[in-house]
Amino acid sequence: MVFSSETFLFLFLPLFLAVYYLTPARARSLTILAGSYVFYGWWRVDFLGLLVLTTFWTYGFGLAIERARSELARNWVTAIGLIGNLSVLGVFKYLNFFIDSLAALAGTDAAGLGVHWRLILPIGVSFYVFQSISYLIDVRRGDVKATTSFFDFAAFIALFPQLVAGPILRFKDLADQFQDRQHSPQLFADGLARFTIGLAKKVLIADALAPLADLAFATPDPSAPLAWAGALAYMLQLYFDFSGYSDMAIGLGMMMGFRFMENFDAPYISRSITEFWRRWHISLSVWLRDYLYVPLGGNRKGPARTYVNLVLVMLLGGLWHGANWTFVLWGAWHGGWLAAERATGLARQGGLAAHLRTLLIVLLGWIMFRAASVGQAMDVYAGLFGLNGLQLAPEIAVHISHESLILILVAGAIALAEPRLRDWARLHYFPTSTESLGATLDIGPQHRPHLTGATSLVPSLFVTAVAVLCVMRLAEQSFSPFLYFQF
Repeated sequence: MVFSSETFLFLFLPLFLAVYYLTPARARSLTILAGSYVFYGWWRVDFLGLLVLTTFWTYGFGLAIERARSELARNWVTAIGLIGNLSVLGVFKYLNFFIDSLAALAGTDAAGLGVHWRLILPIGVSFYVFQSISYLIDVRRGDVKATTSFFDFAAFIALFPQLVAGPILRFKDLADQFQDRQHSPQLFADGLARFTIGLAKKVLIADALAPLADLAFATPDPSAPLAWAGALAYMLQLYFDFSGYSDMAIGLGMMMGFRFMENFDAPYISRSITEFWRRWHISLSVWLRDYLYVPLGGNRKGPARTYVNLVLVMLLGGLWHGANWTFVLWGAWHGGWLAAERATGLARQGGLAAHLRTLLIVLLGWIMFRAASVGQAMDVYAGLFGLNGLQLAPEIAVHISHESLILILVAGAIALAEPRLRDWARLHYFPTSTESLGATLDIGPQHRPHLTGATSLVPSLFVTAVAVLCVMRLAEQSFSPFLYFQF
């Protein structure tokens, strides 16, 4: 089930919220669990079993870690629990990749090795396995107590707003919220507004940019105009698609009383790759830092080891995104730049040149990320540098509308101006009674604007208008899943 579908918007979500708010507070975790299983099982019921099995496994090992009587026993129990979770990823996400790579080395294909089957990648497996891993490690470190409430833990793992594409949540951040969280009409309205903005990012911008990006990557030997237009279109499509999903997930959480961590902070205003990874997919960056980079030694063992750690972590981060050499190379590209910036001091430079350099590095990386193969990526790179010609072929030009080119400019402007737009909206139109407004803008209550009935009506009308546009767009377009569902 997809957030941007009529089934979710007009059937599942209204029914779930009605049941949720009619359920007594003490039983709402069970309601969340049941609703999340329906949401996930809508795709394939059989893979729901893998989610349930992972939940039982992690819950049981969390209790076992806490009850172990010695350090050695806790280490062994933790290791076994982690191996079990990593095995899920190893089998379902990387076994096909391993077989294909082995076959390529042997000069044949999988069938040539006698393998006549392919494993289907369960949607969201990378996200719920990472959440399970972080839970076991946090229990082992003593950062959180192993919960004795199975339904709270199962609801956390299966929490449908973020189940299939994040943000990657940690139980230690939500444990108290499962025990006691606040609900209010204002929080629900803010969540609905956040959800609607995310829906607009997906439906009105990302989906509209998709045809141009698809055309560029599907065209053999694209010329320079097509390669540049397609690469820019994908760069913006991915951002608005993924950040839109995160906005929708955070908004849904707010409707249920939860506060999730932010996952994006205007990444395309970054002036270094180091800054980019503080702003892009924040929950993954934090996860990789806390559970890989720091345990590997971080920057505590000298410069050379720091550079190795940065590259290794990004290689693993690339492989996490998908079982393909394109993702490995994308991770190596970013890891190499992170190490180079730390070694040369580029991360501390500012100004327009640093901003443009960062955008170009990110753009070049996204081409490898998007390509189905390394060869396809090389075709697009050749196009960027004019090696495939400088003229747009007439048979290709007819498929490119003026509207799509204008949308690239509009979407780019929105991505660059997002911090100012966000702060202006919060300052002038969003409710001032919430603590988040003052914390975000760093202003005291005495300086926060007072909303009159007239001004408070503005965001409601705006959100309503955006929602109507999204529904109209959904009614005329075909099914369009979120890009991060494949990871």
